Amino acid sequence: MIVGFYYDVESSRKDLAARGQGRGHERFDIPVPRDGGIQDLLSAAESGERQFDAVICESIERVARRTYFGTLIEHRLEAAGVPLLAADEPISFSGSRTKKATQILTRRVKQGVAEWYVLEMLEKAWGGFEEHTIQGYNIGKPPYGYLADRIPHPVPARRSEGKTKTRLIPDPLCAPVVRKIFEWRVVERLSRSVIADRLNEDRVVNPPPSPPDPSRKIGRWTVSSVRDVLTNPKYTGHMVWNRRAMKTRTGKVNPVEDWVWSPQPAHPPLVSLETFIRARATPQERERSRSAPGTNTAHPQAASTYALRSFLFCAICDRRMFGKARRDRGFYVCAPKPQYIPPDHPKSMWIKETYLLEPLHEFFAARIFGPDRRELLAAALPEADASEGRRHAERDKALNDALTDLKKRRDRQFHTLELAEEPDRRFVQGVQARVADLDDQIQAMESEIASQR
Repeated sequence: MIVGFYYDVESSRKDLAARGQGRGHERFDIPVPRDGGIQDLLSAAESGERQFDAVICESIERVARRTYFGTLIEHRLEAAGVPLLAADEPISFSGSRTKKATQILTRRVKQGVAEWYVLEMLEKAWGGFEEHTIQGYNIGKPPYGYLADRIPHPVPARRSEGKTKTRLIPDPLCAPVVRKIFEWRVVERLSRSVIADRLNEDRVVNPPPSPPDPSRKIGRWTVSSVRDVLTNPKYTGHMVWNRRAMKTRTGKVNPVEDWVWSPQPAHPPLVSLETFIRARATPQERERSRSAPGTNTAHPQAASTYALRSFLFCAICDRRMFGKARRDRGFYVCAPKPQYIPPDHPKSMWIKETYLLEPLHEFFAARIFGPDRRELLAAALPEADASEGRRHAERDKALNDALTDLKKRRDRQFHTLELAEEPDRRFVQGVQARVADLDDQIQAMESEIASQR
């Protein structure tokens, strides 16, 4: 006689203490009643007031996908005087010895095979995603600033089923917005909130991103949406995967060393790798620093302003120096906490503000506003021209590489049509629409290349 039903609707690979806490079962219309999860079952068995004499499961490997936790559950039930039975095993209640040596061996083999099977599938899935990333294919929704370019699946069997893979191509409308965000962050060192406010001033020129869940769309830029742009390494042209631990840590960001990168750029970059790295370092550089100039109105006691605030960093510890006033004189100070002081770093370092402002004023007086500024600028132009020439050459190469890639994609569409033995009308129309779209992108890319010359 069955007197209770205990089951979990969650991964049986979780630690035993973490199981039975989910409420996912409430989303399902399950006709079987539920008296609790695995934790409730163990508590009822060990309470001494249980209403059952035995526990029966569908198969022993369904109790847990880890052998350790499966045997632990079995041991705790046995210690409470409750045998754990399986529907696909012989069941005998003759005498006190209800388990046989062969039955134990079979159980342990089945539990080991079940754990091996799950681990093998996880390893194969990981390997598949890793290879998918190395080859430069995108996973999930394209990031803001890119569009999805669906190409025929490289495996003929999958291609015959209509399967595709996705590469990233720049979005003509949103790609300039991404470049603008990184420029404001790296060059002007603006906070994410200030960047969001600037973008919201003209949402036609700076269209806000759309989240994967349409119900979360708010139609404007937010601090989090700006952060998503600034922290996404796909803008460097490399394909990156495993940035977040979606299963083990509820979507928290993984360490950078755990990310999977494509060895070569897989799509046209919107920013350089150097710019992306500098943008990631900006939060530490401008920590506790305001974007607006002047006195900090949030602190009524603040009476001093510092012209070089948030622009000075310690050469030893690389921390941003902060302003201090002593006897009506301004200083920039580096004073790490005792536990963070590096070797050869004094307890504190103070630099008088006038020692920095005087040479800075001389520079502006001579090179920016001085009578010899033209001659000084002309002497510096050759080096600047060389740097600008290199930047222009790199951009020109990136545009031409993107144009070549678009033409290859268009050729693949024609090749796909040639491979189809009996293409139906819908298939032909789809190829024609894709070719027309690629032609428009090629024309736009050629126009952009022409405008750069």
